[in-house]
Amino acid sequence: MGTRKPDSLPFHRSPAIRLLLVQLCVLLSAALALYGLRGHVAGYSGVAGGLIALLPNAYFAHKAFRYRGARAAREIVRSFYAGEAGKLILTAALFTLAFAGVKPLDVPALFGAYLLTLMVSWFAPLLMGKLSRP
Repeated sequence: MGTRKPDSLPFHRSPAIRLLLVQLCVLLSAALALYGLRGHVAGYSGVAGGLIALLPNAYFAHKAFRYRGARAAREIVRSFYAGEAGKLILTAALFTLAFAGVKPLDVPALFGAYLLTLMVSWFAPLLMGKLSRP
């Protein structure tokens, strides 16, 4: 008998997809508010900050939730660690790209949208409980 390949879960069926969609809505709302209140530099700086939070979370979700089932426990743990390491590296790289490549940059708008988008995952248990009810 050969080794059994763990069950793989398509990304669009991931349990984290709703959280990522909420983060995308928060990102766009923050960017529009910044654009309306402080101008176009703050608007695209807010988009950059939100993407710095969203893209690493999407990478983590892809890595962490690609396996399912009790037989895939080892692969699940390994992919959680790989996803978290990749998320940290990707976050650092995106901040570096933003500071080096985006000129002019509204730094408070960048960090504000980053933190606002990141806070969605902090409050995920509260949000997911309300979003999953019929």
